[in-house]
Amino acid sequence: MYRFLLTRQWVIVTLVALALVPTMIELGFWQWHRHWDRVASNQRIEDALDTAPVPVGSLTRPGARIDRDLYYRHVSARGVFETDREVVVRRRTNADDRVGYHVLTPLRLEDGRYLLVNRGWVPADGRQTEFPEIPAPPAGEVTVTGRLMADQTTAESGIKDLSDLPDRQVMLISSEGEAERLGAEVLGGYVELVSPAPADGSPELVPGPDHDSIGNHMAYAVQWWLFTAGVPVGWVVLVRRELRERREKTGQDAGEASGKGGSEDGGEDATEESATPATA
Repeated sequence: MYRFLLTRQWVIVTLVALALVPTMIELGFWQWHRHWDRVASNQRIEDALDTAPVPVGSLTRPGARIDRDLYYRHVSARGVFETDREVVVRRRTNADDRVGYHVLTPLRLEDGRYLLVNRGWVPADGRQTEFPEIPAPPAGEVTVTGRLMADQTTAESGIKDLSDLPDRQVMLISSEGEAERLGAEVLGGYVELVSPAPADGSPELVPGPDHDSIGNHMAYAVQWWLFTAGVPVGWVVLVRRELRERREKTGQDAGEASGKGGSEDGGEDATEESATPATA
């Protein structure tokens, strides 16, 4: 009855179904882990944002790599902004998705080292080959607070680090690159400025990170697992339909054969009757 399952077509269908089940189970768990990774990341960000500012020198040093657990930690530093040595970071958007620049200004600390401070976003109103007009920060010594961030890379940001850019323009924030350009020691990573806020609102401060949304990963996990359950159900439905169609076809063939046999018997009887001579 079920010998059709050994045909090439049904062997392929069965093997595909068997391969899909573990694959979709694994995809479901992948989305499940992504959900909980996002939850944990949101919690880390929230904890970092809730911390009181600490001296920047306690979390980073020249050439240091900023650990992910330190992202968004509030730090403070005192020094003097050197606007004549600042650069702009190209192709950055603000909260309204307008394209412009981030302003990266070195803050010369009291010990002579430098801290890179992202003072915020300015629009790209002129030609991209020209250095944009940027409102100046407070003059003289100033105490700044901000969120500690790691150097930007192409792998994490997806932004290609182009060369041969106009003077004082960069694609990615790199403390090592700025240390080479400035010819001085620069603390690893950089700081997104929180205060003091610009008096006239420009540059626009970089908004804080989103740590409330968790995405659709859990929904996708459930979806993959529902698909997994649907594979064996679908396979059974297909088998039952194939079996029913084969039974119907067998019944039709048997009926046709029976009808054909009856017609042949009736024809032979009629021939015999016609061949029998009539008696007087």
